[in-house]
Amino acid sequence: MTNCNEEGKILPDWKKVFVSREEFLKLLSLGLSGTIALIATIPGLAFVFNYLFVPKRPEWINLGPVEKFKEGETVRVGFKDPYILPWDGVSGDRSAWLRRVTGDDFTAFAINCTHLGCPVRWEGTAELFMCPCHGGVYYSNGDVAGGPPPRPLHRYPVRVSEGHVHIQVGAVLTES
Repeated sequence: MTNCNEEGKILPDWKKVFVSREEFLKLLSLGLSGTIALIATIPGLAFVFNYLFVPKRPEWINLGPVEKFKEGETVRVGFKDPYILPWDGVSGDRSAWLRRVTGDDFTAFAINCTHLGCPVRWEGTAELFMCPCHGGVYYSNGDVAGGPPPRPLHRYPVRVSEGHVHIQVGAVLTES
């Protein structure tokens, strides 16, 4: 265990204090692997905690004055995602289809197909929404006309306030 030198001092047994090169490298690789694994899990944990514990109330987005939209016309409107993060860049740009039915009566649809989320386009001559990915077709009221979509286009709640059209958007599209 210990050795005594001629002066009576107790010295450690160096064979038990130092580890072999093999043991040292094994411990070093385990420690570094654990550190890398910990660093790699931080973004995933942050995503889960952000989703579970940070409430995101739906917000009303101003799309512009009522006069900007003609009756009976469906137009694509763009807006910034209210839940954008500094590093989101152009992925924070969102769109919707807005139709002015009559007067202050508006209908707004999500731009995403309910099949796999591809962006639908409005074909004014046929008065249909068309999905280019898998041939999904929707009537002008958002109902499914054909193809693989399982349900109608998502509708945003719309209100007219102080002469401006607003739609209510949330962090995630819901079917409520």
